[in-house]
Amino acid sequence: MSERRSALADRRVREFEAFTAGAAGRLLHAATLLTAETPDANPRAQHLLTSALARTYAQWDRLRGEDPYDCTRQELVHRFARGSWRRHRTGGGLLARLTPQERLVVVLQLYEGVAEEQTAALLGLSPERVRTDCRRVVAALCAERAAAKFPRPGDASGSSMESTS
Repeated sequence: MSERRSALADRRVREFEAFTAGAAGRLLHAATLLTAETPDANPRAQHLLTSALARTYAQWDRLRGEDPYDCTRQELVHRFARGSWRRHRTGGGLLARLTPQERLVVVLQLYEGVAEEQTAALLGLSPERVRTDCRRVVAALCAERAAAKFPRPGDASGSSMESTS
């Protein structure tokens, strides 16, 4: 009986290692976007992903046909939503200016490609709220990015037109 258990444990480890080899990079990128850290310095994102993967590994035998990527992503979302990740100062950038809920909506919808209904169910929101939040955030991010690329004369950016007059 112990040989059988050992063989099952070995298979479980091999399956989980194969899953993490294929999915960990994308999941780490999603965690990095959620924590709004820079890709080269992301200890909170790595910790968030490690804790989500640990939960997935603990449930590995009970997944029974479920997609382990979806389960890990769901755990990542839940841990981010209720964790201390939100209280830490973020690294900057466009996503750092968003609230944690806005980041969750944008990352799930735009980066992960999760359907509105599934995003709403994961976050406990209505699909209309998810749609509205996503549109509003995308419009704000586009406007902010455009303003950074093409500052208007008279902005505090110190354009050359101001200095000559």
